[in-house]
Amino acid sequence: MNGKILLKKNILYVCRTGILSALALVLSIFEGMLPDLPFVLPGMKLGLSNLAVMFSLELCNLPCALAIVIIKALFALFTRGVTAFCMSFFGGFLATIGMHLLINQKKISFGCFGVGVGGAFLHNCGQVLVAYVLVSDAIYAYIPVLVAGAVLTGSLTALVYYFVMPSLKRIPLMGDSPRDLQND
Repeated sequence: MNGKILLKKNILYVCRTGILSALALVLSIFEGMLPDLPFVLPGMKLGLSNLAVMFSLELCNLPCALAIVIIKALFALFTRGVTAFCMSFFGGFLATIGMHLLINQKKISFGCFGVGVGGAFLHNCGQVLVAYVLVSDAIYAYIPVLVAGAVLTGSLTALVYYFVMPSLKRIPLMGDSPRDLQND
């Protein structure tokens, strides 16, 4: 009996990872179709595809979220090249680990806004590190703009997360349904 429950739980995680990965890719494509805003740095994005990573941290676990980061990075590699892969992977990896730590912090509750802004900031940090390796230390001049951008984009992502997550949890495959795992 426990073997069947474990198998169903693993299948559930694989399905969720696939659905959330597809969501991340669709959001990434959608975001690429949006026109550049006149007041942002070249290449700066809203980070809408990071919503899927935030969802996965709540609905699944850290390995699921990291799998989505890898899938997003591979998509960037195949569609935009090696530099985009490095930016996506290192930014996504730092953001995911950071958001995981913020979510699981027992003493302080950061809420979805703290997690969203923290994730955006760490994503920018990962990208700055890659840019430093590829370009030079001149990239550090962009840090104040990136911090402001992280607050803005992280808040926007958190706002969308706050309003969409309850609806997403009502979808049977995405919601917490332990009794579904116990039925044969």
